[in-house]
Amino acid sequence: MDFSRYGGLRRCALLAALALGAIAGLPALAHADDNPGYDRPGLGFTPAVLGAGDVTLEQGLPDWSRGQGGGIGSSQYTADTLLRVGLGGPLELQLGSSYNRLYPLPTHSGARYGRGDSSVAMKFALPASGAFSWGLLGSVEFTDGARDFRNDHRQYLLGADFNWQLDPRNALGMYLQNVRAGGRDSTLLALNASRALTSTLNGYVEVAQQHDVNTGTGSMAGAGLAWQVTPRVQLDGSVRHRLAGHADTWEAGIGVSVYFGR
Repeated sequence: MDFSRYGGLRRCALLAALALGAIAGLPALAHADDNPGYDRPGLGFTPAVLGAGDVTLEQGLPDWSRGQGGGIGSSQYTADTLLRVGLGGPLELQLGSSYNRLYPLPTHSGARYGRGDSSVAMKFALPASGAFSWGLLGSVEFTDGARDFRNDHRQYLLGADFNWQLDPRNALGMYLQNVRAGGRDSTLLALNASRALTSTLNGYVEVAQQHDVNTGTGSMAGAGLAWQVTPRVQLDGSVRHRLAGHADTWEAGIGVSVYFGR
């Protein structure tokens, strides 16, 4: 897991005062019946679960990041795969993994390839109470990936996503996350804003403050789009840039999400 995308919270709160909200809280678009939405794109997740027996596949095509660690720059492409399965009631099971390509910079010589670690997660979300909704996500990420892409320790994640639907077109939200690995904790605060641009196209902006025990503290800002191609298929694109401190210089990605429910 590349935690460089997570984690002075004061600066981010000020920047986000005019632009809060989560992609999870995007206004309802042309969904199939009982489709609660997708966890892509953006930081955080949708504070709603799939119905019992429903399945959603979310795939990066890929995501990309450019950063620097130990004084050496690198460019990484990651094809993340997330399978979501509704268990009934307020629960949803998630299974994830990835395939990665890592290129040293400034040249692309000596590229490394391999599968990332696999993860198992459980999401809990009750039905929205009026304009407010929230959800919890707990996951375990194992150390079973290729040597160049596996974690040094098993990682335990706990995330909380809160969403406020201001009106049919605008939503505000906040995402909090803690990842514990090797007896140490890394944290993230993300604040986002979303707006329905058309009946099938949503846009969002986000800012995030992260503290990574290995690289330090840093902040990022980003934006993205989510397009409902059909009631069951979503395409997305997003980009983030480092604001300050220790974070990836750039992150970007495109992806597709498909709902296989009723």
